[in-house]
Amino acid sequence: MVSASTEPLSLPRVVVAAPASGHGKTTIATGLLAALRRRGLTVSPHKVGPDYIDPGYHALAAGRPGRNLDPFLVGAERIAGLLRHGASVPTPADVAVVEGVMGLHDGAVGRRDFASTAHVARLIDAPVLLVLDTTAQGRSAAALTLGMAAFDPAVRIGGVILNRVGSSRHETLLRDALAEVGVPVLGAVTRAAEVAAPARHLGLVPVAERAPESLSIVTALAELVEATVDLDAVLTLARSAGPLTAPAWDPVAAVGGAADAGRPRVALAGGPAFTFSYAETTELLTAAGADVVTVDPLRDPALPTGTGAVVIGGGFPEAYAEALAGNTALRAELADFDGPIVAECAGLLYLGRSLDGVPMCGRLDLTARMTGRLTLGYRAAVAVTDSPVARAGEPVRGHEFHRTTTDPGHGDRPAWRWDDTAHGFVAGRVHASYLHTHWAGHPEAARRLVEACQ
Repeated sequence: MVSASTEPLSLPRVVVAAPASGHGKTTIATGLLAALRRRGLTVSPHKVGPDYIDPGYHALAAGRPGRNLDPFLVGAERIAGLLRHGASVPTPADVAVVEGVMGLHDGAVGRRDFASTAHVARLIDAPVLLVLDTTAQGRSAAALTLGMAAFDPAVRIGGVILNRVGSSRHETLLRDALAEVGVPVLGAVTRAAEVAAPARHLGLVPVAERAPESLSIVTALAELVEATVDLDAVLTLARSAGPLTAPAWDPVAAVGGAADAGRPRVALAGGPAFTFSYAETTELLTAAGADVVTVDPLRDPALPTGTGAVVIGGGFPEAYAEALAGNTALRAELADFDGPIVAECAGLLYLGRSLDGVPMCGRLDLTARMTGRLTLGYRAAVAVTDSPVARAGEPVRGHEFHRTTTDPGHGDRPAWRWDDTAHGFVAGRVHASYLHTHWAGHPEAARRLVEACQ
């Protein structure tokens, strides 16, 4: 008998892209998700690239987890399967909306268009809806669209949404020009109608930090898209995508089934200070046999009873340093916790002695501080030291995204090496570094962590 997860799947889908960052992709993608949901459709939200913040707005708009599609982090061969998985749980979706990253053809540095929006659109065989910032543009918008389409004929631009349109006359000029090149306009948003989410030094403020305001923003975006975009035309475009033939990604198969370790409890840091986590992390840990529970270091005075391991991902501890410091009971427990701890970026800072002079857990002998320099980019790393998530010599792909630095920059037993430099810390059963990883790309990390609970 053929599993339903391996048969071809008819999944309407569309990729929301732009010629560059700042054209309004997140506004349109989030508004589309919310507007389609208000029509009674089940919508699956996805984001190209490693970004954690946009998927939070997507999740709020769609009512189900926002998921990332990043060929660099997980491998190109997994992208279509991850899309299909995300569109299948917790319930089958009627349509998938995929927000792109940067400009349509912008890929990983030095790798041409690898991991670009165009690359992902090809991998999932989806049409592209191009968002254009039309500020100070007339007929040139049509030339830009034509160039974007001609640059890679394998990517099908099926329509355009005009953003930041100045007037009705401006809109008419733009529509006429795009008609000349045969690209339909599926919506037009005026400058006055724009809705913006608040931002900070690493992008938008995460949903979890301002839930009521975020909900208001998503509602406003839904109303904006309903008033300015032809949703029927967008759905027609999405339905033009062919069947997905790749089998759905399966977390149980990815980890090889549950580890022989009982059912250990893994505490996953959450709450406003630690918002960076991929949905697949929990799924993989659960598939490996763990009972995954959430702990909020801002509010919870102790780890959940029976915790055997702790995962502390990324976020904005610098925005909550005093509150984190004030939770002295949890800090003390983490300083003495004898199970494995895996920490990425924000988790690294939290485990150190201090952050900008404010006391943290003191589990690692380091201090951290904010800087004016943004460290950002993909990393091809190799594990230096055996740890709860990697074997020495194991290659792993990840990304960095921070404006902080630590002293020292790495421990005597580093976690990773890339660009001929050591990074991170392995101290006892603690693995901590700035590197963000997507465990769908190396699912053995989840099984290794669960087994380390023994």
